[in-house]
Amino acid sequence: MKKQWFLVVFLALGLSLFLTVGADRAAAQGPAGAGAAGATTQSSHSSHSLNPIKWVKKDKSSTDANASRSEIEKKLTPKLQARGLLAANANATDACAPFTALNECVAALHASHNLGLDFNCLRADVTGVLTGADLSGCTGAGEKALSLTKAIHALKPDAKAKGEAKNAEQQAKDDLKEVGV
Repeated sequence: MKKQWFLVVFLALGLSLFLTVGADRAAAQGPAGAGAAGATTQSSHSSHSLNPIKWVKKDKSSTDANASRSEIEKKLTPKLQARGLLAANANATDACAPFTALNECVAALHASHNLGLDFNCLRADVTGVLTGADLSGCTGAGEKALSLTKAIHALKPDAKAKGEAKNAEQQAKDDLKEVGV
């Protein structure tokens, strides 16, 4: 009899805990039919997140990220100039300005060097940003951003674009690792 009583109490506590956690999760999702706006206004008042990554992850401010990118670009410029990827009077900051990620820029520099492509054309194709550089000799320099593979194929159809893009991306990864990224 005592064992059954203990089992009933234990199940009741477990059920109440389960319902409490379930209610919190349902409240975090917002009311049914409220849409995204209704859910965000209700759950934004909660200081506790159910996402465990947010417990550990530290938020970097954008100024720190920009400062570190400029430092990396300063370290990277002489290495790229020594390899012949950048002209002596050019720097990585100006060359990589339209790119959102530095590794994409360095990969594009390697691809243009390896295949003998004009970097300005490749940059315009990959970023979709038309800079002040002369793009009259470029094929496919449109306003839509392409992947590195598609951009290589557009500029040099006879090249093995997929392999060349992977090679350039690996070279970029190695360069950034040398600089300390």
